[in-house]
Amino acid sequence: MALIELFLVFLKIGAFTFGGGYAMIAMIQAEAERHGWLTQEELVDFVALSESTPGPLAVNMATFVGIRTGGVLGAIIATLGIVLPSFIIILI
Repeated sequence: MALIELFLVFLKIGAFTFGGGYAMIAMIQAEAERHGWLTQEELVDFVALSESTPGPLAVNMATFVGIRTGGVLGAIIATLGIVLPSFIIILI
C-alpha cells in the first residue's frame, strides 16, 4: 500500500506542478513531510544531491525520496509517477 501511495503522490506532483523541478520542490516538501517520508534536513540534502547529479531535478528528487522510502522498487515507482503525466501529454 505504501508503494501505491508513493506512486499516486508523485503522479499528482507531476501532473499538477508547472514550472520545472524548482517549482516542484515545495510540493515535494509538503507531501514528504505530510507522509513522514523525510525531515526538513533530509529534504535539503536531497535538493543539494539532486542538483549535483545529472538529469532533471524533479526526477532526481523523486528517485531519492523513493529509494529512501521504498528501496529500489520505491525509486522506480516514484520516478515513474513523476514522469508519467509529462510522457502522456507529449505522447498525445
